[in-house]
Amino acid sequence: MVSSLPDLPPGCQLRPALASDQWALRWLVFKSRLDPTQLRWQQFWVIEHEHHLIACGQLRHFPDAQELGSLMVVKAWRGQGLGKRLTAHLIRQATHPLYLECVGAWRVGFYQQLGFRPVTVAELPLSLQRKFGRSQQIARWLRLPIAFMVYAPHVSDLGIKD
Repeated sequence: MVSSLPDLPPGCQLRPALASDQWALRWLVFKSRLDPTQLRWQQFWVIEHEHHLIACGQLRHFPDAQELGSLMVVKAWRGQGLGKRLTAHLIRQATHPLYLECVGAWRVGFYQQLGFRPVTVAELPLSLQRKFGRSQQIARWLRLPIAFMVYAPHVSDLGIKD
């Protein structure tokens, strides 16, 4: 299923990732210094322009939740709303409560605009407590600001349609 999101730049389209995208996805995640674990191309959605991946994000599956992860936009394409539109699409694809972890205050603000709110590790489902708990320990050790968030649709209206 390929679709165009409203207001995407000309020539851009949204689609599920293909097996042939897996190395490009790994490279994009590596270059963006995102969590390189649990990269499953089958869980990714991408935005491409002229057969080049310019944005990606995935919905990781856990027994009692989903995690929005590996969201990134190629530097030359930033500032055009691609991250916001891709996140909105992934939110609509989620079938379980949706969580994420992010590093940096500006990222928290980005996700809050899209309807996410910060939560503590204790508020996370058990499957994510283990995963994010390890992240929290590493972040403390490296002195990185880390936040865990849950999608709370009553907080905001995305106002974006597929």
